[in-house]
Amino acid sequence: MSAETLSPRQRTIGRVGAPVLVGVLGLLLWQLMVGVFGVSSYLLPAPTAIFAEANRASAHIWNGALITGWNALAGLIVGTLLGVVFAACAAASKSVNAMVNPLVAALAVIPIVALAPILNTMFGSTQFPRQAIAGLASFVPVFVSTLRGLRQVDPELRDLMHTYAVSPVQTFFTVTLPTAVPYVFTGVRLASSLAVISALVAEYFGGPRGGLGGIISTAAASSQYPRAWAYVLASIAVGLVFYLTTMLLEWLANRSRSTASG
Repeated sequence: MSAETLSPRQRTIGRVGAPVLVGVLGLLLWQLMVGVFGVSSYLLPAPTAIFAEANRASAHIWNGALITGWNALAGLIVGTLLGVVFAACAAASKSVNAMVNPLVAALAVIPIVALAPILNTMFGSTQFPRQAIAGLASFVPVFVSTLRGLRQVDPELRDLMHTYAVSPVQTFFTVTLPTAVPYVFTGVRLASSLAVISALVAEYFGGPRGGLGGIISTAAASSQYPRAWAYVLASIAVGLVFYLTTMLLEWLANRSRSTASG
């Protein structure tokens, strides 16, 4: 049966079912490698041991996920706002664009492992360094994607608005920004995963404990590998929540635009 003959429901089931099936088969193969081939637990704990540890420490995992999730969310929100504002300024002025682009290029290559210890030393035992790092990681993809979207406006449409003596601010909010909305959400979707990863990595390098990254580091250092993997599993869940939420928001925004244009 070809893809064209499938109903929307069947295509949805296929998109959801295929990754789930691959995940289940991967877990079975993982369990088989540990149980049958005797892979050492310090190299690769069995999935059953990891899930048992996750169930036992569910309260601690939940608290750690809230801390890491909040740091990532705060960074994502601030990074998104700054990315959109700077992109709007860069799109409106060639001078601003020339000044901002080198800064964005520099931010894109800053290593988190080098920045996190410095910020932790500067700001002490607060969550701000993790949020700042997540914000920096979010800023770059949002800025790049938004700037590209802001430049997609039809020049003829822009000239028409100028002919009707529409102010630049009105033109931005009625023509330029709506055109860039899909690009903004693409940047946010990419930034959502980067924000979680950055917050996790930043937690490895000092600062207050309690986040998932810090607990993973502590558990691995003390050879509690099932616990470390349980928190890795929780980190994956946090990342998926962020990614799926941004996908849902993007779908709702595109649906609203389609309804309004229709």
